[in-house]
Parts: sequence; structure tokens; C-alpha cells
Amino acid sequence: MANSGQKNFDVLIIGGGVSGTAIARELSRYRLKVGLLEKEIELAFGVSKSNSGIIHPGTQNPPNSLKGKLCVQGNELTRKISKEIGVHFEEVGELIVIFKPEDFPQLEKIKSDAEKLGVPGLKIVDRAWLDQHEPNLSKDVHAALYAPTAGIISPYRWAYDLAENAVKNGVEIFLGHKVVGIKRSSGNLRLNVAVSNSEEPRGSLAGSERTFQANHVINAAGLFADEIAKMAGVTDVEIKPRKGEEFLLDKKREHIVNHIIFPLPNPKSKGILVIKTSDGNPMIGPTAEDIADKHDLSTSAAGLNKVLESVKKMVPTISENDIIAYFAGLRPTAGKDYIIRHEDKVPGMITVAGIQSPGLTAAPAIALMVADLLKKNGLKLRKKWFFKKQRQPTVHLFAIPWQKTKELIARDRSYGDIVCRCEMVSAKEVRDAIKRGARTLDGIKFRTRAQAGRCHGGFCTTRIMKILAEELGVPLTKLTKRGPGSEIVKDERA
Repeated sequence: MANSGQKNFDVLIIGGGVSGTAIARELSRYRLKVGLLEKEIELAFGVSKSNSGIIHPGTQNPPNSLKGKLCVQGNELTRKISKEIGVHFEEVGELIVIFKPEDFPQLEKIKSDAEKLGVPGLKIVDRAWLDQHEPNLSKDVHAALYAPTAGIISPYRWAYDLAENAVKNGVEIFLGHKVVGIKRSSGNLRLNVAVSNSEEPRGSLAGSERTFQANHVINAAGLFADEIAKMAGVTDVEIKPRKGEEFLLDKKREHIVNHIIFPLPNPKSKGILVIKTSDGNPMIGPTAEDIADKHDLSTSAAGLNKVLESVKKMVPTISENDIIAYFAGLRPTAGKDYIIRHEDKVPGMITVAGIQSPGLTAAPAIALMVADLLKKNGLKLRKKWFFKKQRQPTVHLFAIPWQKTKELIARDRSYGDIVCRCEMVSAKEVRDAIKRGARTLDGIKFRTRAQAGRCHGGFCTTRIMKILAEELGVPLTKLTKRGPGSEIVKDERA
């Protein structure tokens, strides 16, 4: 493979999920040259794409755990940063329900542990409270622990907007760049990075290899953090995938619950939930199954039945007919707690691994911890005179009043050209998403919700493809659902 040049950084982040983009945004406050490498064609296409979008309050973590402390801190930071960068965050609260009086001690233990972590506003609520605030909850529910600070956010738009703000402050992001080797050179970490075909439309050399050099490297590679660690000589990180199957309900069931509904947790997971989402469609799940294959995203009849059986105990009116989409995600487990540390035997290397739930919530706090580790290990953090912390919120017609929509159409008629009828997404929003980095059908869906309704893109996919081809200047045969190997149109002449 030909070498197409070397790039040098103070800090290089491996992994473009929520943790990686939060770290990038935090480090963009300082006078540093920061780069981020992501092997997929778009950000948040790994673990983050299957996140349920819950901002946890910190109720179900041991009080002496790192993930518990970072969850509580991250909950507060998410509220602050989401306002700065224009991402919709909604505090909806959570309920952990019990069905028997003999479960009270476990509920009180969860409350006590959470209060030790500093979770505010906790209270155990009785049946009368539940009748008033959650009328669709099963009458078999005896009581619940109420945590008002739980919230919901779009995990994809959270990652995209963190990254966009980081880029505005000088971070360089390299998509389609898969790390294939790490070695020391002249006191620095040298990374050999393969440039995949996903970069070809933007002028990169397909199949070439580039070298990135950095004084500090942050391994935030999600499911593959153990493989990155081994490249650097760190052998005690092992990631075991835990599959969670989840099921998306029709938006017409948006108000089936008013809170996020949890059962009592078990040792493996927080249980199977009824989840409010920031986009309106409730979700049910996830399951928790330890597997070996890091690429297994299959769903199953057994998973569906298990989820339905569990959630119907809490909310009996949920029906299989409400489900419009099935999907699975993999959580990167690496033991009982997170691994966030400087690797003393590989100076300059920081590992951020095992970031499963509540990783979305903890991400901004993880970023602060990483910055502190960098400082303690020789990196000078000098703040910029002008850090551009504000970002103009992205327009989503589905989230604004009709009067505001009419005003937008008066200014730009393409807001009135509706591409996705299910989710009310305009041609203007699709084109803006492409200008902001979308390169695939899934990238459009995660940014705008086009194709996310009950018809699953049956109405809008061909129109979106036409707009993508126009904006990117590529033929339809080059367009993909999620990157190389998922092409939509086959060129029979080839």
C-alpha cells in the first residue's frame, strides 16, 4: 500500500461514538491540535447508533462505582451542554416499579445508594400517586421509586452536534479511517491507519495507508477497544458484547407512558423497560444476552416474546401491533465498571473502555476525566481565548409549531417540499443534513428521522437517494444504507 502522507497531532482520539465526540468537544476548549479517527463512513455508527437515548439520574449503580459517579455528573453536564449546542433534552423522570410489598427493601436500597451518589429528588410513590401520574400502568404495580432527573435525548444528534461543535473549534475528524497498527516512534505513539473505500467519494486514495502521529492517544473504540489496546501492547482489556434487542412503537402511542418505566434491576442489566424517546416513538426493551460475535445484530422471536411479556406486566395495553421496527445493539462490557485510565506501560495512551449503560449519560463527565488524565500525564491544557461553545439548533419541522413552519416556508420554499410524510421531514432538512456530514441513508435517518416512520422509507427513500446523489455528485450506484457493502442500487453493467 502506498503511503499518502503523515499528520501530526497533540491528541488523537480513536472512535467517533458519543464518548469520542464528547472528548473531542471538551479538548477543543484548549490550544491543542486534536484529531478523531472513525472507521465507519459516519459518526455514531457503532455502539451509539443503538442507544435508547436515556439520560439516567444515577439510581442503579453502586455508590462507590466509577460509572455511578460519572452518571450523576454527566446528567448535570448534559443539561448544560445540550443548551449550548442546541440539542433537545427533556426531563421526563423515571419510575422503578415493584409488584409486591416484600420488594420494598430492595427499592429502599436503590434509593439509599442513589442518595449517596447525590441523586436529587428521589421519593417512593404509592398507588394513588401512580393512578394520577401514570394511568396506563398495570393495577398490579404496588409502588415505585420516582427519580425526577431522568431525561431523554437523541443519541445520534447528541454525537453529531458534539462533533460539529468540536470541528468549529478546530478538531479534525477522519471518517472511514480504520486503525490497523500502533507503534512507538521517537517518544510518540505512531498510528498506521488504513483509508477505506468509504473515503473515495471525497477524493481520498482507496486502499492507501496513512500515518498519524500523536503525543497522546485516546482509545474510545467501543466494541473494539480491546483490539486497539492490544495493538499498543495493552493486554488486560477484554470486551464482551452483550446484545440488547429493542422494539420501536408507532408514534401514535407516544403518550402510553409519561415516564421511563423500569422493573427492579437484575445483576446483568437494568431490566426490560418502557422508554419514552426524544422523537416521540416509545421503545420497549432491551434484552441482555452475552454473545461472542461483535457483529451480530440479529433480532429474534424469542427476544420479542421476552420483551412483550415483561413490558405488558407493567403496561398491559402495549401490543405487538404497535411495533413498527425491530433492532438490536451491542453493549461493550469489560467487567462491572468502566475502564478509564492512563496506560503507564504505554506512556501517552489513555484507555476508555467498557462504556456500557449509563455511558450516554456519563459521556461529558468521561470527557472531563480524560482531560484531567492528560493533564496529569504531561499535556499542557491552555484554554483558548475564544471557545465557541454555542451552536445554532438544527431545524426539525416535527418538533416546531405549525406557525413557525409557515414562517420558514415563507423564507425558503424547500421547507414546504415534504420528503418524508411519516415524520414531516422536508427537502431542505435533508440537504442541510448532507451539508453537515450525512453520506448514507442511515446518516440521513439519524439526523432528520426521514425513513424512521411506519412505512420505513417506502415513500421517501428514492427521493432521498436522488437528493444524496445530487449533493454528493455521485451516481446512485455509489449510495449506501450504512457504508461499503450496503449499496442500494446494483450496476448490472458491472
